[in-house]
Amino acid sequence: MTPIMQLQSRALSRRSFLVTAGGFGVAVAFGSLADLAHGAAMASAAEGDFRPNAWITIAPDGTISIIAPAVEMGQGITTTLPLLVAEELDADWSRVRVVQAPSDAETYGNPGFYGIQLTGGSESTRGYNALLRLTGAQTRLVLLAGAAGMLDVPVSELVTEPNRVMHPSSGRWLDYGEIATRAVLPDPLPQATEADLKPSDRWRYLGSRTIRRIDVPSKINGTAVFGIDVQLPDMLYGAVLRAPVQDERPESIDDAEARDVPGITHIVPLSYGVGIIGETVEATRRAKDLLKVTWSTTSPVRNYTSQRLLEEYRAVGRDLGQRGVPAHTNGDAEAAIAGAASVIAVDYMSDHVAHATMEPMNATALVSGDRVEIWAPTQGPTGTQGFAAEVVGTTPDKVKVNTTLIGGGFGRKAEADFIIDAVSLAKAVEGRPVKVIWSREDDVRHDKFRPLEAQHVKVGLDAEGNIVGWRHRIVADSIFARTLPPVFAEAGGHDDVVTEGAKFNYAVPAHQIEYLRQDNGLAIGFWFAVGVGYTRFAIECVIDEIAAARGVDPVALRLELLKDQPRARKVIETVARMAEWDRAREGRGLGLAYSDAFGSHCAQVAEVSLNRETGAIRVHKVWCAIDPGVAIQPLHIEAMMMTGITNGTGHALFEQINVIDGEVQESNFDTYRVIRMSEAPDIEVAVVPTPGSPFGGIGQAGLPPTGPAIANAVARLIGGVRLRHYPFTPDRVKAALNG
Repeated sequence: MTPIMQLQSRALSRRSFLVTAGGFGVAVAFGSLADLAHGAAMASAAEGDFRPNAWITIAPDGTISIIAPAVEMGQGITTTLPLLVAEELDADWSRVRVVQAPSDAETYGNPGFYGIQLTGGSESTRGYNALLRLTGAQTRLVLLAGAAGMLDVPVSELVTEPNRVMHPSSGRWLDYGEIATRAVLPDPLPQATEADLKPSDRWRYLGSRTIRRIDVPSKINGTAVFGIDVQLPDMLYGAVLRAPVQDERPESIDDAEARDVPGITHIVPLSYGVGIIGETVEATRRAKDLLKVTWSTTSPVRNYTSQRLLEEYRAVGRDLGQRGVPAHTNGDAEAAIAGAASVIAVDYMSDHVAHATMEPMNATALVSGDRVEIWAPTQGPTGTQGFAAEVVGTTPDKVKVNTTLIGGGFGRKAEADFIIDAVSLAKAVEGRPVKVIWSREDDVRHDKFRPLEAQHVKVGLDAEGNIVGWRHRIVADSIFARTLPPVFAEAGGHDDVVTEGAKFNYAVPAHQIEYLRQDNGLAIGFWFAVGVGYTRFAIECVIDEIAAARGVDPVALRLELLKDQPRARKVIETVARMAEWDRAREGRGLGLAYSDAFGSHCAQVAEVSLNRETGAIRVHKVWCAIDPGVAIQPLHIEAMMMTGITNGTGHALFEQINVIDGEVQESNFDTYRVIRMSEAPDIEVAVVPTPGSPFGGIGQAGLPPTGPAIANAVARLIGGVRLRHYPFTPDRVKAALNG
């Protein structure tokens, strides 16, 4: 979604070392952390008072505190990013403590993500890696310089080992803690450039299969603090009744029965609903159910019926007279297709899907005059500050955000609606903290769903079946028009999240992508892999359709189209070997799909069977080959692929939100169908890194190929039956079988 921040050779001045992007320096500290673990651990705060730098603190006992600037929501980033620092610093990982960054975008903002604190887009490692590696390297140089003064030897005679500086010729050495206690910061500070970074053959931690995620132990023993776990003195609880149709407002409120519920302290009218504050969660829930509200009836969302609109979207995609915003143009695809020997023209569609995070939306807020403090499982501390300030009428710098662990995000907790709830209610009882917890029904009905979308793909083939032109039209509403209007406007009305993944690395002579925005009022949002999840569905299924039309093997066709893409070919060849692609299975079919999204290359093969009577698809196994460029944590990469594949299987087969006249029909897991443990496929993952390549994103890379691999497997199993509409519900499968 945003450019990868590439490592650049550059010198760092003293000022930039201490100030720019939080400073590339060392914090020499006094203090200690008594309990040392076999691996790094999480800590609530860095020890010590002297901190000339915002990233690293070294205590006299050698404990090193490293700030984690991104948010932990199960993707392991609080291990990955500090590990980059520790590697270049030559820190002893067992003596590292990781501290969650405070809300301070100027210091901790992601250079690859508009400079703000926002975790998403598989952008954390790609955005922060250069900054953090140089931070570690620069700090190591400072320690070497300090040790040289203490030992009275030239810096050139010193080397580092984990947590100490060695003078090999004399056998003397100094622990980092001793240097931090006694050394004087050199002036000017040593400079660090890319040349000071370790070559990969000297890495101790990066690429190791022995490093474990530091957030897991507390999640196992129950000491982990998620947003929903926050407890504060004198805390109240809150709930909000929202309109059944988005953007309606309360016109009259009968709260007599609600106020009589024991424990209820306040009923708070809001512009978008009614807030309830009480002494217990149970009281607020009961009072909420007793409210009698007359809602306005003017919202344009009342005209929103998803299945009707989806058919309209498909018609828009097919109507080539309706021009969209160009998203990518290479050659004259229209002319090439017009002169083609044959044409494949198909439509692919996707329903809305919900996030359904394990931890529902929640936040705790305390308002004291023009000051606000928030405890929340938020992906976006910067946005949280801005929205909270707007509610209270203060400035973002007066809003402190304490970011907790997140029990599932997938983009949903980058939103601010649950933050606004907590701050609005806390404002009504100034001086007392209020925790708002959404019910699962609220969580599903008032989600910011993945866009409803239709895609029209038109491909021209010459007489030999070679692609001469590819035209891809994506019809959907915009996420950025709501969440980042300046970015949307600057792009000329193009939303590169909605169209993400449509641009591929297959070699075609003419390729055109258009975005046709449909504005029907429903607020849509970021969802696991967002656009890539459905654009790759269309692309990879069309590739298989072309292979069938040519009578060639789908693996062979992809390798032909990727002849100049060695990393892509590697993952496809690897996964084909893993799955024994050419071996026939009785009653089962194999399907292949590939994606190069988020800077990583991922290929998957799905093995499926189909019950023709019921239309139910069973995914038995998925093989996956992933090339992340640099594999920082191979075990973690494998786990993230399993997460993406499981999620991808569920959303391809089951997940579906239906909106009728503006009202969401699903409300809980009895109506919003998610994958069950018994339905999860066996998964086999091979991590095949390419040393020297850029750092790729991993958080979302596993999902996009899964759905098309399943669809392609069904087509190969059942003689070309094509599934072109997510999810592949049994009725849709039976309709396809009946042709």
